[in-house]
Amino acid sequence: MWALRDKYAIAGIGCTDFTRASGRTVRSLASEACAKAVADAGLKLDDIDGIISFNFNDSAPAMGVATELGIPRANYAVDFQSGGNAANLITLTATAAIEAGLAKNVLCFRAMNGRSGFRLGGGRDMSAHGITQYTAPFGWITYPQAMAMWRRRYMIEYGADDEGLAEIAVTFRDNAVLNPRAMQRTPITKDDYYNSRPIVDPFRMLDICLESDGACAVLITSAERAKDMPHKPVYIMGGAYGGGPNQGDDLFDAIRWPDHSHNAFKYLADDLWGSAGIRPGDVDVAQVYDCFTYSVLMALEGLGFCKEGEGGDFVQGGRIARTGALPLNTAGGLLSEAYIHGFNHVIEAVEQLRGVSGPRQIKDAEICLTTAGAMTCASAMLLRN
Repeated sequence: MWALRDKYAIAGIGCTDFTRASGRTVRSLASEACAKAVADAGLKLDDIDGIISFNFNDSAPAMGVATELGIPRANYAVDFQSGGNAANLITLTATAAIEAGLAKNVLCFRAMNGRSGFRLGGGRDMSAHGITQYTAPFGWITYPQAMAMWRRRYMIEYGADDEGLAEIAVTFRDNAVLNPRAMQRTPITKDDYYNSRPIVDPFRMLDICLESDGACAVLITSAERAKDMPHKPVYIMGGAYGGGPNQGDDLFDAIRWPDHSHNAFKYLADDLWGSAGIRPGDVDVAQVYDCFTYSVLMALEGLGFCKEGEGGDFVQGGRIARTGALPLNTAGGLLSEAYIHGFNHVIEAVEQLRGVSGPRQIKDAEICLTTAGAMTCASAMLLRN
C-alpha cells in the first residue's frame, strides 16, 4: 500500500471559463485559476510555497505564474514537459514534495489556449526527431490519426461494434447539459453520433474531444492542515504513473508498442489499486480521460473494470449514466465540457466528493477515480471524501 495514502488532500480548486477564444494570455488564465484555488482553500498567497504545472511548450512557466500572482516564496517550482498523461502526475508530485519537506502548500495548474493559440498536433516539430521524421512526410501528424491506428488494431482483435462509443458520446453530452461550465450543452442522440462527420477512419467528429481555452488549478496540502480549511478535504488515497515497455521518446512513437489493443493502463492497474488498497468495484464515480471515445474503453479494460474486448458492452445499458453502477465523466468530460489536458477531470472529482455538483451530483459518492493519458504513458489517481 502507498506510504502516503490519505496523508495529503486537495483543499482548494479553481478554474476559468472554458471558451474557444479567451482573448487573454495563457499566464493570465493560469493566474486566475490559481488565485481561485488559493481563495477556495481559505489561504493567502503568502501561504503558498510550491507551484507545479505541465505543458507542451504552450503555457506559462510555473515561476512566471508565481511571479504574476505575487507569491513571495515559491520554493518549489516545477514544470513537466508532458501532455495529458501528466494531469494526475503533478498532484502526486505535490504530495511527494510536501512529504520531503520542500513545501507545505502546493498549487498545481494547467493552462492553455488550445483553440485560439497553439492547437495540439497542428504545430508539431517535424524535424528529425524520433519516429516523427519517418511518419510526418506521409501526413501522419495529428492525434486523431495516431489514435485511429490503436482503434483499428482493437477492432481487428475484438470486432468493430461502435455502439459502446455512441453510448459514451451521448452519455457525456447528457452530463454536460447540466454543467454551466461545459462548452457543449446541446443534447445529442445516437443518430447524431452516427451521422456526425467522418474525420479519420474509424473516428467521427463526436468521437473526438474539444479544443479549448482555459485553465484549472488545485491546492494540495497535508490532511491535517486541510481539516482547518473551509471545505471538506478530498484525500488522495493513491495513484500511479508510467506505462509499459518500449515507450520511445515521442508520443507518436508507438510502433514498437507490444500490443495496440491495450494501452498504458494495463501496466498501471496493479500499482494503482495496490496504492489505495481497493479494487475497481469500490469506485463510486470516475472521471476517465476521453480525448477520444475509444480511450475510455481502453482505460476501463486496462484497469480491470471489465475484461479486454468487453468495454463496448460494459458501457451500455445505462451503466455509465449518472444513475448507473459506474457514473463516468459527470461534467461532460473532454468530449463535451472542455479539453484542459485532463486537469478539468480533477476539478470535477473534487466537486463530486464535496457533494456540490448540483443536478449532476452522484448520490453518496465517496471514492472517485481520475485518469489521464491514452497511449503508451498514463497516470491515475484515487480520491476519497
